[in-house]
Amino acid sequence: MPPRRRSHTQSRRKNNASMLSRLFKRLMQLLLVALATVVLIDGLYLASIWPDWEVLSQGPVPKSNFILRYEEQRKEDGKLPPLRWTPVALQRIAPMMGKAAIAAEDSRFYEHEGIDTEAIQEAMEKNLEKGKVVYGASTISQQTVKNMFLSGSRDYLRKWHELLLTWSMERNLSKPRILEIYLNVAEFGPGVYGVEAASHYYWNIPASALSYDQAVQLAACLPSPKKHNPKTNTRTFQRRVAKIARHLKAPETQASEAAVEPAPANPAEKPAVTPLVEPLPTDGVTPPVEPTPADAAPEPAAVDPAPDTPTPTPP
Repeated sequence: MPPRRRSHTQSRRKNNASMLSRLFKRLMQLLLVALATVVLIDGLYLASIWPDWEVLSQGPVPKSNFILRYEEQRKEDGKLPPLRWTPVALQRIAPMMGKAAIAAEDSRFYEHEGIDTEAIQEAMEKNLEKGKVVYGASTISQQTVKNMFLSGSRDYLRKWHELLLTWSMERNLSKPRILEIYLNVAEFGPGVYGVEAASHYYWNIPASALSYDQAVQLAACLPSPKKHNPKTNTRTFQRRVAKIARHLKAPETQASEAAVEPAPANPAEKPAVTPLVEPLPTDGVTPPVEPTPADAAPEPAAVDPAPDTPTPTPP
C-alpha cells in the first residue's frame, strides 16, 4: 500500500475511534442525568409520604392508605360493602390475637429488625423448588408499612420504598406499637379492616372477647381475606386454621412468646380472654355467627360499656 493511502486509512480509523469515544461519553452523561433525575423525583415522593414517627408512635391508629382507597372505590361503586373499621388500643385486643397473627404471618417478629433474612432465604429455596413464586417473606412490619403508606403494586420501586420505610419504622416505633397498628389496619374481609370490626362482623363481639379459636380464624384470613374467611369457611381456610393452631402449640413458639411478651400495664388486671389449652381440630373450624341485618350497615364506633353498678347489700 502506498504511504499516502496507508496514512489516510489510519487517520480515518482514529477519527472513528474518537467519534465513538465522544458518543460513549455523551451517553454516559445522559444516563447519569437520567439517574439523578429519577433519584431526585423518588426522593421528593418519599419526602411527601414520609410519616411523622413521633405522632404515629402514640394515640389512635389513623386510617391506612388501603382504607382511604377503599372509601374512594366505594364512592364510585355503591355496590361495594360498607367500610367497617373501629381502631382500638392493643390493651383492648385479646392477647391471643397478637400471638395468632405472629404465628401466621411473621414467627420471628420479635427477633428481626423489620426484615427477616432467614425467611427470605427459605422462601427463595422453596420457590426454586416449585419453579415459581409461591412463598413470600414479608414481615408484619413490612405489611404494616405497605398498608399504611403505599399501594398494593408489586413493582421493584414500591418494594424499595417499603424497605426504607420499614427500616425507619423499626427504629422509631416499638414492637407492640407496630403490632397494634397492624391489627387495626389489616383487612379481614370485604370492607372489614382491623380486628375490632372483624370481631363484630363475624361473631358480634369486641376484639377483647375473642377466644382462642376465633383469634386463630382471624389470623387465617390474612393472606386472602375476601375469599377465605370464617363466613366462606373454605377448605383452604380450614387447612390454614389447623396449621396456625399447630404452630401455636409448637414448643419453640411458646418459648419465644414467653421470652418477648410484655407485661401488662397493671399486673393486677386479669386478661380479657383466657386462651384455650387445646388446639383446634384439624377437620374443621368453629362456625361463625350467621350474618344479621345489622351487617348491612357500618359498625358503630366501639364504646366502652359502663361499669356494673354494685347491688346494695340489704341491712
